[in-house]
Amino acid sequence: MLSSRPARACAVALIAAVLGALLPAAAASAAARTVQGGRLDWGIKSSFQSYVTGPIAKGDFTLRGGAATVGGSQFRFHSATGSYDPDSGELRSGFSGGVRFTGHRKPDGSNELDLTISRPTVRISGGSGTLFADVTSKNKGTGKVTSSTQIALASLAVGGINMKGGSTPVALNNIPATLTSQGATAFAGYYTAGTALDPVSLSADVAAGAKAPDAKPSAEAPEKKEPKEAAKGGGEKASGASGSFADGAVDWGVRRTFREYVTGPISKGKWELAQGAQDGGALFRFPQGKGTYDSKKQNLDAAFAGSVRFSGAHLDLTLSKVAVKVDGGRGTLVADVASQDLTTGKPVRSPAVPLITFDAKSLAAKDGLARLSEAPATLTEQGAKAFGSMYKAGTEMDPVSLAVAVDAKAKLPALPDLGSEPKAPAAPEKKAAAPKTENAASASESSNTGVYVGVGAGVLVLAGAAFSFVRRRGANGAGSADSTS
Repeated sequence: MLSSRPARACAVALIAAVLGALLPAAAASAAARTVQGGRLDWGIKSSFQSYVTGPIAKGDFTLRGGAATVGGSQFRFHSATGSYDPDSGELRSGFSGGVRFTGHRKPDGSNELDLTISRPTVRISGGSGTLFADVTSKNKGTGKVTSSTQIALASLAVGGINMKGGSTPVALNNIPATLTSQGATAFAGYYTAGTALDPVSLSADVAAGAKAPDAKPSAEAPEKKEPKEAAKGGGEKASGASGSFADGAVDWGVRRTFREYVTGPISKGKWELAQGAQDGGALFRFPQGKGTYDSKKQNLDAAFAGSVRFSGAHLDLTLSKVAVKVDGGRGTLVADVASQDLTTGKPVRSPAVPLITFDAKSLAAKDGLARLSEAPATLTEQGAKAFGSMYKAGTEMDPVSLAVAVDAKAKLPALPDLGSEPKAPAAPEKKAAAPKTENAASASESSNTGVYVGVGAGVLVLAGAAFSFVRRRGANGAGSADSTS
């Protein structure tokens, strides 16, 4: 046992030297950093979802602001912005998008249940965490509608999680959440404070070396910044110009339940984008728009690039050569449709099929862009046939967003920024007599919530090498005695 002490002293000295050489550099780069890009996945409360869409409430939910569905019952919010301080471990990250729940429809067309949750913001500091959000709800007893901005909706169980020293992306997985008293009020009385909500997962990209904003939001209403969409054009400020344009994009997700069917357990399929089409999570972007726009009549005739192919069991549908026409405040989205006859298996091609119509009365040019945001859309009769009669004509489809640059200097809105794909946490290595260091204890305490915050990997690798050195010296010098010391 005594013979191992010089080896241990040597190892301690080696670790101290390594840390002394590396920590100053780490400290120099550990200033508060900017969060730019990322996602938050949260089901809010899966049993509430089931209640809303079940036989009692007979309702549904709709997505807003680019929010998407992921997995069986989670909503994905996007475009993280905020700050992260690796020295203190403090994280402030706001996300975009929202979800609206409606149910218990009345004869007059209104809904007794009407709840919207949007712009979730996570704040973690000093071992405590809170999820804030904008909430609009209708009290189930009085029917009074209340709108609140960035209320403390849920408490997050982050105690014991070491948030310091994280790399990018900073990621948390399956953090337990409970409803706050403010959240219970905002939830229109459906649940009481302390009710367990669905766990929260998030991933936020951190710009290394970038200085975080100086803003210091309060605990009650932390500052929320919308994602940077686009620099404004330097041309006209109000009406925009008539004539041709050379850049534009139309965003359309087709239909949420259709996407879920394609990738679900029945179809077990996928979608593939080609010819420049882009995936925005809950929508597809068809870019490179070209055409004409009349600012006085607010009419539009535009063609876009890109295609999307949906394939799976008994399904093969491709939409391409997307075009949009707006006339008299009414819009129509047209596309070439290639499908497979379910009876004969032969390919069927139909050019320029008017798939959906949408309300375009608000299409107007401002700051160089003629824009339309999330316009409600319905399926046409031709569109119903194109989808193999899966849906009837008049079925509500995903909303349409449209932007064309009537000023050459204007830039199009950015797609939702989901950030980097978070890496799954490595499975802990099992050792019979592994010593408990401070880092090991923190990892053990946080393993139940699945947190994986990147820490100084180089330091840990070298320290691990030093520990291996101690073990080898002890084994050579003192036999098995070292394992019991």
